[in-house]
Amino acid sequence: MSTTPERISCLIIGSGPAGYTAAIYAARADMKPVMITGMEMGGQLTTTTEVENFPGYPDGIQGPEMMEEFKKQAERFGTDIRIGYVSAAELSTEVGGWHKITVDDSKIIEARTVIIATGASAKYLGLESEKRLMGHGVSACAVCDGFFFKGQETIIVGGGDSACEEASYLSKLCPKVTMLVRGDQMRASKIMQDRVINTPNIEILYNTETLEVLGDDTVTGARIRNRVNGEESVVPAQGFFVAIGHKPNTDLFKGQLEMDEVGYLKAVPGTSKTNLPGVFATGDAQDKHYRQAVTAAGSGCMGALDAERYLAALPH
Repeated sequence: MSTTPERISCLIIGSGPAGYTAAIYAARADMKPVMITGMEMGGQLTTTTEVENFPGYPDGIQGPEMMEEFKKQAERFGTDIRIGYVSAAELSTEVGGWHKITVDDSKIIEARTVIIATGASAKYLGLESEKRLMGHGVSACAVCDGFFFKGQETIIVGGGDSACEEASYLSKLCPKVTMLVRGDQMRASKIMQDRVINTPNIEILYNTETLEVLGDDTVTGARIRNRVNGEESVVPAQGFFVAIGHKPNTDLFKGQLEMDEVGYLKAVPGTSKTNLPGVFATGDAQDKHYRQAVTAAGSGCMGALDAERYLAALPH
């Protein structure tokens, strides 16, 4: 391990829309930000095909291509982008203190400000067919990708509030939505359950698990099994949406930063400020409600502006 730490003003951890936007703002403010990309450079958008709901791309854009454009813009203003991962974090509790970050288990960086943009990872079923058809009919975000299945039949897996919200969204676009609920009842709030139960084109199958997502190049349906009687059947569909939750990538900061029971970082309302001075939470690492590229980018901007103001207020 390198014994001499590198000292910088601003470290950005993560390279999705939040991280790159924070980098653009921080670099333009002459904070000379260093970005550690993480192992999935570009974040969740690199697993997305067409992105049509981000302003400025009237014809849509491929997720990986969009992230490459974000990266070029951040680099244009001088962001030092480094491929690697943060393996340990020792955050200071003092105003103006140095936050000690270990990269790749070997290099130590000490930063006055840390902008966390580590994102969240969607939970999947773990099926080979699900992975193979990812981006070809399989998705973890109906709000992002539902439009592509307008007029087609879709399946949504899950029984929580998110699954109900996404089923309701899809029901406005699709002639039929089939909800696959693993248990004998939903976990969703009563109001959300009532909403999907009373939507005529949503069919709810309880005690049901997915055995295989069907299709060669694109999704054609799913082979399912009733967990009570063992009966197998096929549900035809062109879209297969998984809504069984997300896990924020924040384990690194447990015991140091305030987070909710799932692991989403808590920020002072209306800001990106965490409970520690000089540490800012952005993007899906702190947002369990919206989880959109555009809201992540907006919070990345907030993180950089909050970090800039924090540095400006320190005694020189």
